[in-house]
Amino acid sequence: MSEHVQLENEQGIVRLELDRPDKHNALSIGLIDALNDAIGTIEEQDDIRAVILGGRGRSFCAGMDLQGVLDDAEAMAGMLKGLSVAMRRLRRLPVPVIARVQGAAVGGGCGLCVVADFALSHPEAKLGYPEVGLGVCPAVVAPWLVRRIGAGPAREMLLAGGTMTGEDALRRGLITALHPREELEDAAMDLARHLAKGGKNAMAVTKQWLNELDGSLDDDPLDRAAELSAEVIATDEARERLQAVFKG
Repeated sequence: MSEHVQLENEQGIVRLELDRPDKHNALSIGLIDALNDAIGTIEEQDDIRAVILGGRGRSFCAGMDLQGVLDDAEAMAGMLKGLSVAMRRLRRLPVPVIARVQGAAVGGGCGLCVVADFALSHPEAKLGYPEVGLGVCPAVVAPWLVRRIGAGPAREMLLAGGTMTGEDALRRGLITALHPREELEDAAMDLARHLAKGGKNAMAVTKQWLNELDGSLDDDPLDRAAELSAEVIATDEARERLQAVFKG
């Protein structure tokens, strides 16, 4: 579909693949724009029954790629807003979304993992939210993490920062199932095929109702989250910590 995102439709099951493997599918401006374009294509199709969200290469998604925009507050804010929009659109698709998580899923990448209806990973994966340690506020991902694991556990996880293995992520509720890495793609397709057998209208109405119940249709806090993240990431503290990481 583009140089950053690929779409494949196999009898109503769509593979939506982040395609920036040399950068571990880090979320650049181009990738976020391509992701939103791909979601728009899915939204326009009536024959889709399930979506598998994955990342090509060794990692699912290594988070936000901020190195090139660290001195451009407007560009950073646009990236965070674009990611926020993509996440809510994925959540609101009328079909189930399965995240197929291999390798790393950190920061915004872990946000994409938990916004999905199902998340499959493997024991050796690396997941989590290291933002506070980098001087960054994980506001954009926070609403979805709260919905996935609850307010108390989400508070602990986001304030402590860091990452965890796939085994720990399953125990703490970030993901819904573990499989050997070499079986992950087949497991995701098997689940998608099972879900595709459900009633199309029943699935859509159920998802809509669940989204109403948990507040996933409320744009105000999601917009505010993007603003907060942008404000913090533009501070001297965040820039100094991120520059230290980028310089190695």
